[in-house]
Amino acid sequence: MSSTTPLPVTRTRVAIVGAGPAGLTVANLLRTAGVDCVLLETESREFIEQRPRAGFLEEWAVRALARRGLADRLLERAETQGEFEFRFDGERHTIRTAELSGRRHFVYPQPLLVTDLVASYADRAGGDVRFGVREVALHDIDSARPAVSYTDPVTGARHRIACDFIAGCDGARGVTRAAVPAGRAALTRHDDGVAWLALLAEAPPSADGVVFGIHERGFGAQMARSPQVTRYYLQVAPGAEAEDWSHTRVWDELRHRLAADGAPPLTEGQLIEKVVLDMHNYVVEPMTFGRLHLAGDAAHLVAPIAAKGMNLALNDALLLGDALIAHYEGDDSGLAGYSEACLRRVWQYLEFSEWLSYVLHGASSGDRFRAGTARARLRRLLGSESAAKAFAALYLGEEADL
Repeated sequence: MSSTTPLPVTRTRVAIVGAGPAGLTVANLLRTAGVDCVLLETESREFIEQRPRAGFLEEWAVRALARRGLADRLLERAETQGEFEFRFDGERHTIRTAELSGRRHFVYPQPLLVTDLVASYADRAGGDVRFGVREVALHDIDSARPAVSYTDPVTGARHRIACDFIAGCDGARGVTRAAVPAGRAALTRHDDGVAWLALLAEAPPSADGVVFGIHERGFGAQMARSPQVTRYYLQVAPGAEAEDWSHTRVWDELRHRLAADGAPPLTEGQLIEKVVLDMHNYVVEPMTFGRLHLAGDAAHLVAPIAAKGMNLALNDALLLGDALIAHYEGDDSGLAGYSEACLRRVWQYLEFSEWLSYVLHGASSGDRFRAGTARARLRRLLGSESAAKAFAALYLGEEADL
């Protein structure tokens, strides 16, 4: 195609970039409301339905999805958790979060939620989704006629989608955040100075709930994903290589850091994922730039310390989907207040994540002052019902009227 040949153009109301939980939720809401949209994703459908990611959904998020008809399989299949353990000094300390807060966590791995949302949008509702697209670019986001262009993975041809709005839901390394003009966004970043080795094991969990192991050699954790698969974490040095952690080394260290009197032994299994994650956070403010609205990890990244990332992405998506629908009904207040509404919850969850990080990593910090104050926080949490209730409310998520 020559440079003077016009690109094939699709006209829609909303172009959504990224088919993760945020983008798929926005797409489903718009499709149900009769608002035309096109969803673009650089990966294949098979890839996004298998990509290991988060696994905890807060109860308010599940209820919000259920009210929109997007949680049928989730409610049928998900386990729930209402307590977890701290383990330190060879002892087990249970926090009964459901009793303290009246809410639960739903254990539902992100690939299952993505599979459900793709099926709802593409298979049942006939929504327009284009997988495997390449070289996605945004155009004229400050104008009344923004557009998204991409290369077709089969033909190699360029296509252009003219739209009213763009929903940027393509994650931390996507193109939508990069399309924001210089000087238009404030990017705030905080690094916790630690890293975690994230592991998935083909092994049944040895505890019903989450286990947080606090140890001088580093933090360790166990989180059930399914009856056959367990998520583990090990604190490692920043810059560590996953390949340096052999099967034997991983299981020896997990057993050491999660040891406690009366705790059932860990069930060893094949490690099907090993990746080192730097524990850092960032926030983009505002989340709206002209006709571009960012959502999920494109707008903010919360380290997996408190399992908040997928919940924040869903909060963004529900607010954005509802705001876009209201726009086409003549009400622009939701779009005008979108960024501010999202960021309130983002900062709340970031503050909690940092509080928990301080507690979990204090013993291994090498700083006697930090280790002592972290232990004081933990004693207060375990010894005060009011402190435990406040913790449980934040751990299981702030209520949302969505």
